[in-house]
Formats: sequence, structure tokens, C-alpha cells
Amino acid sequence: MWMYKQNAGGDWMNMTHYMELLAVNQPWNLILFMAIPVALAETIAITELAILFTRRFDGMIRKVNKICSIIVGIYFLGIFIYLLVSAVIPFTLNGEWRGWIDIIAVGFYLVGVIPLLGLSLIDLGIIGRRWSEEQKLKYHSTFVGIFLVVAHIAMIFGMLDPSIGGDHSHHMHM
Repeated sequence: MWMYKQNAGGDWMNMTHYMELLAVNQPWNLILFMAIPVALAETIAITELAILFTRRFDGMIRKVNKICSIIVGIYFLGIFIYLLVSAVIPFTLNGEWRGWIDIIAVGFYLVGVIPLLGLSLIDLGIIGRRWSEEQKLKYHSTFVGIFLVVAHIAMIFGMLDPSIGGDHSHHMHM
């Protein structure tokens, strides 16, 4: 599936599966797994701030916010299912995790499905249908904040060399 890359000196770079996913199949994996969900989440965060300041629950800003929220939740659910089936389960069954740092990076990335799906469910009227606009805004903002936290934890741990956490394997994974 994913493979370690060699650096210019011929040494194997030890990276988390998270970072490897983003590094291979350039630029497509970076676009599909990082750029699209992050651009949508950042659009939601920015429009969320405008809604918080203006308290306008109608108009173009809210429409953009709602559309992005619905798209990103459904999109990321697809990513979650794909990575669970193609990576998490096989890595777990085959003992291919690159230590606890690797697990945290991938785990926190995938936990992002909870707040992103929450945004979609609110804006689709599946949850909170009877909530006031203020109540929806509170939950919506909370979900955006939670996503930003888990995404940044995933990125920080994803950029670490897993060997500093005790993993010293340099196996190729095909």
C-alpha cells in the first residue's frame, strides 16, 4: 500500500503512516486527505465567526457555512471508512503500526469524523431540529473547535519521527 521513501543519502526515512499517506501519490493524496477537508473546515470556521459576530442566521454567509458543513461531514465519513478498511484494520491485524506516535497521529485524524459529521447532522436537520438558532450555533461552533484541536494534534504527531517514541522498525509496507 504505502512505502517508505529513501532520502538523498540512501537512508530510510521513518515517518508515521499519516505523513506517508500525505507524501505518496503526489499531489492527489495531499489534496484528497488534507487540502479538501481542511479548506472546507477553514471556510466553516471563518463563516462561523461572521455568523457569531453578526448573529445573521440567513443570507449568503450562512448558506456557504451550511453547504460546507454538509459536504465536509459526508466527505470525511467517506475518508474515515476508506482508511479504516484499507489501513487501520490491516495495520492492526498485521502489527504494522509504527509505535504509539503513529497510532495517535492516525487516530486523531480519524476522530475528526465525529465533529465534522456532527456539523452535517445539524445542518441536515437530523439532530437538533427543534433547537433554536442560538443553540445550533453553540453546538456548531463547538464542533468546529473540536475538529481544529484533533486535526492539529494529528498533524503535530504525524510530523514526528515515530522512532522517538520507541518504534525503530524500518520495514517497507506494500
